[in-house]
Amino acid sequence: MRVLLCPDKFAGTLSAPEVAAAVAAGWREIAESDELLIRPLADGGPGFVDVLADALGGQRVAVPIVDPLGRPAAGEILLTGDGTAYVESAQACGLHLLTPPERDPKATTSFGLGLLVAAAVERGAGRVVVGLGGSATNDAGAGMLTALGVTPLDGAGLALPYGGAALAAVAGLDGAPRLRGVDLVAATDVDNPLLGLHGASNVFGPQKGADRADVLLLDSALERFAMVLERDLPGCPASLGALPAGGAAGGTGAAILALGGRCESGIGLVTRALGLDAALDAVDLVITGEGSFDHQSLRGKVVAGVAGAARDRGLPCVVLAGQVSTGRREAAAAGVTDAYSLVEHFGGDERGLAEALNRPADGLRELGARLAGQWSRTRRV
Repeated sequence: MRVLLCPDKFAGTLSAPEVAAAVAAGWREIAESDELLIRPLADGGPGFVDVLADALGGQRVAVPIVDPLGRPAAGEILLTGDGTAYVESAQACGLHLLTPPERDPKATTSFGLGLLVAAAVERGAGRVVVGLGGSATNDAGAGMLTALGVTPLDGAGLALPYGGAALAAVAGLDGAPRLRGVDLVAATDVDNPLLGLHGASNVFGPQKGADRADVLLLDSALERFAMVLERDLPGCPASLGALPAGGAAGGTGAAILALGGRCESGIGLVTRALGLDAALDAVDLVITGEGSFDHQSLRGKVVAGVAGAARDRGLPCVVLAGQVSTGRREAAAAGVTDAYSLVEHFGGDERGLAEALNRPADGLRELGARLAGQWSRTRRV
């Protein structure tokens, strides 16, 4: 039997390769003669550069950057032979870079991401692909724009401080983007717009530390910033706040669109790079997964892309996750045959949650063995 293991990371616990390795170890305990194709994935969030570097090779270049609070940090760009540079927003803006008390989307910045993009431009890349996901920011890419030469100003002509809240006072822009004509692409893990009920502030702000008052403030501030970008940045598209994927990474997707770039599905881009279609055509079962299989999972993330491709081929697709909250009917419509939760595997409730966080590799290995017992034609009996 041929089985494709193509999970995303389990945020905060295991990388995508570690997830795949744990499931594979469990499967081989029961059905060692089966062929396992291991293809760890990413959708634009943490692990984006690592997954692509493994698939494409290329040169990884260290870049000094700053984290979401402006502190010195280390990042890198991946340069490939076709003149493309890949960068990852989570290296500079990732929520995992902050402790819970530090999480405040009113103050966090995407400036470090701008330093990564600028480094890629300076290295002569003709195309820069920016992985968006897992961010601690809600500044609509204002920090990134500043690092690229476009500074938001207040009514007195002074540069605004970091953070989404400061954009409530934005009145204009200074400078021009220093991009040297590069083709700018955002690889996104969501399709949410910048503004409104389904926008960056309302949907993702609370995950980053925003309370209800903060969400209202940030959505209003981003609306004002979008208006200024449309008015003052040449080439910025109209209705910026409503464009799909503009809300990715705290609105950084909108900033890339404002610069004349475009947004693409991160999982679509990665699966093409890894040749996942060919792997799907050669297997009998697909196993994917992520940390939390919830309502956002089916809106452009790894599980959605994999399950949809499996469904189109008539392949069964099993999802493994730390927690599962997606309904069975909704999951089935997206191509998911079954879903298993580590929390439930470890007994559910608070104990199960603690075990899932402390022993995710053990749980995934046990679930891998369980799946082999259910699905493999060569299992030991």
